[in-house]
Amino acid sequence: SQPSLDVSATGYANAAPDRATVSAGVVQQGKTAREAMMGNATLMTAVFDELKSAGIPKSDISTSQLSLQPQYDYRDRNKPTIKGYEARNTVTAKSEDLDQVGPMIDALVSAGANNINGVNFGLKDSKAAKSDARREAVIDARRKAEEMASAAGVRLGRILDMSESSHQSGPRPMMRAMAMESADAATPIAGGEQTLSVTINITYAID
Repeated sequence: SQPSLDVSATGYANAAPDRATVSAGVVQQGKTAREAMMGNATLMTAVFDELKSAGIPKSDISTSQLSLQPQYDYRDRNKPTIKGYEARNTVTAKSEDLDQVGPMIDALVSAGANNINGVNFGLKDSKAAKSDARREAVIDARRKAEEMASAAGVRLGRILDMSESSHQSGPRPMMRAMAMESADAATPIAGGEQTLSVTINITYAID
């Protein structure tokens, strides 16, 4: 039965990313399942070798998708027939050298990767940024509560309940094709900044 006041506030903190995750792979088609898988395996072996040559540790390389699907001919919709097979193999690689992300993508394509799913940037340790955002949110929530209590003519009391939720977001990196004077010029990649937000919900007693 304790009268209470609920407030919420969100704090933000920006941080430069220090880790990149590249998702790339090979899509290979063949008349038979074996032909599609064998062709895919040949190209993916070259992709794995290229990642190792780039100095990516085995612990930072993982297969994220492997599938084999029949491809149908629907000219006779009442009785579709299999016209071939498609094999997909996707690998995810992490790197803490952001300057090497563009060259690594180019090397993967040269090795046989024909499917680039994207590049995601992140933080190895977001604790400091989250602490800044959390502190900002708590201060702002307290300010809101004091203003509301003052306007309502009541006194702000102790905290009855407090909870938080956090979120991390950032601009999705864009890979763009450019007319380069040098054939060795790498695909340009920009990491931007990661924005971390923490929302604080506080319930104050009032009297």
